[in-house]
Amino acid sequence: MSTTAKSDKDRVVIFDTTLRDGEQCPGATMTHEEKIEVAELLDTMGVDIIEAGFPIASEGDFAAVNEIAKRSKNAVICGLSRAAFKDIDRCAEAIKPAKRKRIHTFLSTSPVHMKYKLQKEPHEVYEMVIAQVTRARSHTDDVEWSSEDGTRTEIDFLCRCVEAAIKAGATTINIPDTVGYTVPEEYFHLFKTVRERVPNSDLAVFSTHCHNDLGMAVANSLAGVKAGARQIECTINGIGERAGNAALEEVVMAMKVRNDVLPFWTSIDATMLTRASKLVSAATSFPVQYNKAIVGRNAFAHESGIHQDGMLKNAQTYEIMTPETVGVKQTSLVMGKHSGRHAFAHKLEELGYQLAANQLEDAFVRFKALADRKKQIYDEDIEALVDEEIATAHDRVKIVSMTVIAGTMGPQTATLTLDIDGNQETTQSTGNGPVDAIFNAIHALVPHEAKLELYQVHAVTEGTDAQAEVSVRLAHDGRSFTSRGADPDTLVASAKAYLGALNKMTSRRNREPGIERRIHSQEAG
Repeated sequence: MSTTAKSDKDRVVIFDTTLRDGEQCPGATMTHEEKIEVAELLDTMGVDIIEAGFPIASEGDFAAVNEIAKRSKNAVICGLSRAAFKDIDRCAEAIKPAKRKRIHTFLSTSPVHMKYKLQKEPHEVYEMVIAQVTRARSHTDDVEWSSEDGTRTEIDFLCRCVEAAIKAGATTINIPDTVGYTVPEEYFHLFKTVRERVPNSDLAVFSTHCHNDLGMAVANSLAGVKAGARQIECTINGIGERAGNAALEEVVMAMKVRNDVLPFWTSIDATMLTRASKLVSAATSFPVQYNKAIVGRNAFAHESGIHQDGMLKNAQTYEIMTPETVGVKQTSLVMGKHSGRHAFAHKLEELGYQLAANQLEDAFVRFKALADRKKQIYDEDIEALVDEEIATAHDRVKIVSMTVIAGTMGPQTATLTLDIDGNQETTQSTGNGPVDAIFNAIHALVPHEAKLELYQVHAVTEGTDAQAEVSVRLAHDGRSFTSRGADPDTLVASAKAYLGALNKMTSRRNREPGIERRIHSQEAG
């Protein structure tokens, strides 16, 4: 279907909540700088609305939303707020610099939420809906109202609240499947019923917001669109609370590939999907599962002999879309220790990176060091190297040097020098294995009470000289912090990953006091 043939009534608005709902995924904390970088990529790739955060949650959230509002070129910048006027006013203040801005305010409407969470009667909730939307509308013409736990709300009460919200000035109505409970047919019927029964429904855009607890977030979102919703709330890689949200890359490509049965379109540049996936994965230190639809490492891999034979004869035998349509390029071996800055910069552009001059220089130095240790440099090696630099650029604790003595005769010993806020400190520790010795040494230099929840190793590429990528998750005070480190030396990668998680933990603790945890337990959708 050509661009000129596309009808506005079939356009689906993409509302990305990676920076709000996605960041609430346990351990998926992003730094201020990482949030800015993710927002800029979302803006460039054609996301219509970026939900940049929950401004009243913390000073850190407010600052990130405010900075993203200042920098946005195309997207509407949205902030989330509860029904309280102070929440709404704080949200309005955060998004004020944006060229186009939206306040997204929500309130629980299901019997179980009203009784136990809000401890209010339905008539009180109804009045709160009118008050919160009116307050938000006093700040901006673009107001979205969400009926939290909408799929478990009594239909008559839901219709009353939706009608009241639109009458008070809401221009977008979101009916979220907050707990991931619904199924496609049910969600379709819900939207169809509400849109038919609410007399002023034609004055608002209806939106889906689906969680993936039963693995149906994408299917439910598309069912909502078929029933008349024209906004999908989603996240890159489907990250989010519990089992996550509808994955942006999946809903976009479902409409693109199956346009015959899903005759809708979006403004997303699909060739940037893989890059967005990798950036969010690096920023949150959440690896993408190999068999993840669209952006997983195996999404375009074929191992079965029958499949390979078919692919050689005609790619369409086993591929319903080409790798290039989602920004996947074939692994190349052209980079090596003799490659110059210009070739390296060109390769980074090809992989979707846009680095400032100083970042490019740092990455090139690290590339040269890697090339001296590794015969063949794959695209994945460069991506791991640059992504790690992005993730650790603002860390207050960095590794300077490390020596490990290991073997059959224990205990193993690690001698470690760290740069801590500009000062170098050295220690030596022993442990039950080299990794234990390294982590003990880090603990000696940076004392903390966090518990190691996860330690995982896998190779970035093939061969005995492959870079190892290590994932570490630390738990402290009810929160989890995950980080990844990459290096041809597995022990060095382990130290980098552990320090990355530790840096995230200390950064969060220093920047955001206890209000963060209290607010995030009351999220919308």
